[in-house]
Amino acid sequence: MSYARCVTEAERTIDRPDRHPGEREPGADADGREGVDGTAPRRGRRRVGVLAGVAALALVLDLISKIMVVEWLERRAPVELIGDWLRLEAVRNSGAAFGMGQALTVVFTCIAAAVIVVIIRLARKLYSTPWAIALGLLLGGAMGNLADRIFRAPGVGKGAVVDFIAPKYFAVFNLADTAIVCGGILIVLLSFRGLDPDGTRHRDEPADTGDTGDSVDTADTADTADTADTADTADTGEAEKPERPGEPGSPGSGEAG
Repeated sequence: MSYARCVTEAERTIDRPDRHPGEREPGADADGREGVDGTAPRRGRRRVGVLAGVAALALVLDLISKIMVVEWLERRAPVELIGDWLRLEAVRNSGAAFGMGQALTVVFTCIAAAVIVVIIRLARKLYSTPWAIALGLLLGGAMGNLADRIFRAPGVGKGAVVDFIAPKYFAVFNLADTAIVCGGILIVLLSFRGLDPDGTRHRDEPADTGDTGDSVDTADTADTADTADTADTADTGEAEKPERPGEPGSPGSGEAG
């Protein structure tokens, strides 16, 4: 799984100009209500603490689990947790998450470092707690695997990541991979819901219905005019219809005396 793809939606907000939390977003009125452009005012403080806490928790759990695996499991037989469906098995992985790209260790090291930099830059615009949790998971997982690539054999930038969770029909992975995947899924869900890292909401702009409305109004006006003209013509015809002699009510219709 590519780390860079997980932060695609987050990175697009970095180039936006900063606003103080008390300032209104464009389109919001004085009461902070959502405007016609679909934006909502930012509320609260930056969620850097949430981001750092989640990242630290994910990193610590990953490092502790790897230390335990290397110490107690690496030179032993796999431990079956749920029969042969789920085992604990120490594996050294030089590729990306789930064992992909074994020959691109240096590339994945650079990508992980770049993702960490992007998330740290994004922290100054982070006002959404769900986004802070998602990016914290992504940051902690990236740091956990990056630590292996830097400090483990065969060398700096080329180190093999310790994986140990081995499902029967899936690649072996670790807690850092789990954090990365969960963070990526949460980012996708938040993006689909229209929530940005800065706490605002974006929506797809509705199609321009102005022309359609004008056409409908024009058609209604034309129909009304046609109806009025028809009614006026009918009234005029009735009024101008000449009376023929001999018809009831005409001057010459009386009987001769």
